[in-house]
Amino acid sequence: MAAGIREKQIAALKRMLNFNVPPVKNSTGEPVWKVLIYDRFGQDIISPLLSVKELRDMGITLHLLLHSDRDAIPDVPAVYFVMPTEENIDRMCQDLRNQLYESYYLNFISAISRSKLEDIANAAIAANAVTQVAKVFDQYLNFITLEDDMFVLCNQNKELVSYRAINRPDITDTEMETIMDTIVDSLFCFFVTLGAIPIIRCSRGTAAEMVAVKLDKKLRENLRDARNSLFTGDTLGAGQFSFQRPLLVLVDRNIDLATPLHHTWTYQALVHDVLDFHLNRVNLEESTGMESSPAGARPKKKNKKSYDLTASDKFWQKHKGSPFPEVAESVQQELESYRAQEDEVKRLKSIMGIEGEDEGAISMLSDNTAKLTSAVSSLPELLEKKRLIDLHTNVATAVLEHIKSRKLDVYFEYEEKIMSKSTLDKSLLDMISDPDAGTPEDKMRLFLIYYISSAQAPSEIDLEQYKKALMDAGCNLAPLSYIKQWKAFTKMASAPATYGNTTPKPLGLFSRVMNTGSQFVMEGVKNLVLKQQNLPVTRILDNLMEMKSNPETDDYRYFDPKMLRGSDSSVPRNKNPFQEAIVFVVGGGNYIEYQNLIDYIK
Repeated sequence: MAAGIREKQIAALKRMLNFNVPPVKNSTGEPVWKVLIYDRFGQDIISPLLSVKELRDMGITLHLLLHSDRDAIPDVPAVYFVMPTEENIDRMCQDLRNQLYESYYLNFISAISRSKLEDIANAAIAANAVTQVAKVFDQYLNFITLEDDMFVLCNQNKELVSYRAINRPDITDTEMETIMDTIVDSLFCFFVTLGAIPIIRCSRGTAAEMVAVKLDKKLRENLRDARNSLFTGDTLGAGQFSFQRPLLVLVDRNIDLATPLHHTWTYQALVHDVLDFHLNRVNLEESTGMESSPAGARPKKKNKKSYDLTASDKFWQKHKGSPFPEVAESVQQELESYRAQEDEVKRLKSIMGIEGEDEGAISMLSDNTAKLTSAVSSLPELLEKKRLIDLHTNVATAVLEHIKSRKLDVYFEYEEKIMSKSTLDKSLLDMISDPDAGTPEDKMRLFLIYYISSAQAPSEIDLEQYKKALMDAGCNLAPLSYIKQWKAFTKMASAPATYGNTTPKPLGLFSRVMNTGSQFVMEGVKNLVLKQQNLPVTRILDNLMEMKSNPETDDYRYFDPKMLRGSDSSVPRNKNPFQEAIVFVVGGGNYIEYQNLIDYIK
């Protein structure tokens, strides 16, 4: 993307926090001090993008949840950033009546309806606060950006737009409409923020098609309304290749159910799969070591620690897509280079004769040698490096514990073989019955992948055997009955997805690779290397971007919201390959696919 969606959303938030005028770069004056009031949705949008320090630099002294007990601060302006829901509006009207703040800047994450605006107006008149409501804005920011090139719709009510919600057998038409409207609203916000009108492609007869039809209609209506169009001159941003339009590929999750169940081997996807990882923050329970507490004492409580894995974390940016063994090795190398630097600083101190940690003495003598000065000035950098090393040591160790206790390397390798139809070195029944390998959920995932990927469904006799083994392992068989129906249904619709025929190559065991001084005891964990192969989602994107003819995508529908009459052709007007694309999976994408797309771009 010419400018990543992350930068654009940050810019939009900063403009909002600056009372909806673009912040001036070089003003030396103090910012206007103000309060930020958000709901949970607003909090989820802001927290992955702006740190508390950045908020402070923007003049935000306090940030509070709308529905918490807030004290009146009569001489301060308040910036609100909330969804236009009934209860939020009631609460804002209450704030007006209670005269909590000096002035009110109301920003809605998604467009507010006329009737709700009138409710606020009436409350303002009743509270005699009309003059204090300074601005009311629709921000169209109803999506959460997690990476420069990745966004999700929401975090709060995500079960409302989940795969299960869309594919429930007992869903009513009105419920389905509501889900589709929610998804479309977020995608619409995304394109308003991006400042581009996409060309939309989607598969037929799926939920993705419903999203495409609604989104096309919404974009079309907005473009027709020339006075209020959100896509006119200034928002499109000068010279952002607005003549080169992006392609939006709407993929339905049902085209490939094996990938989201697949165990994974790259760092970010593993963190997401085995740890508690939401909105770029990972929560770990610290194990308190092995020291035995005296008999009769209460067991020690586990500390919870949370770490942010951000865009400024160079190690994370570099290695989030690497296979786990590489990550462990890199953490180790970083640690060694850090120790060498630390030793250098200590050595200099001792030459100078300032043993101990007396910083005052250092600064007095700092003019003594340029060498010491440079060592001291690199201290903040060293500390930051140390913080990141500690962070990744803890996160990677937590991931490694899961890999070892659940034999995730074995699962990953075995599933790759199933998906690429290679010969299996061990029977599936043995894997399921092995008491040491994996949780019941791991076993169920493995079996579902086998069931989804097999061209011929297993015979009833075999299936009963598998079921018994799964029950003995403590699995809940409900997912299997769903996948059974799903498979019978999709069989009529299409051929199963193919995954290419590559399997990861084991490089022998780790112990040889890692030196003995390593923190990570990798014994027995396979050192698997990934071979690049395109997953179904990536293949579909490749066909549509490069305008390749392929039975998989030839009947995809084509929408162009800029065309005057909505011609629904599957015949693309534009024959040139696209330079930019956005992939959205209706029913939920995942980090495996995200990583696969990134590798494909490279």
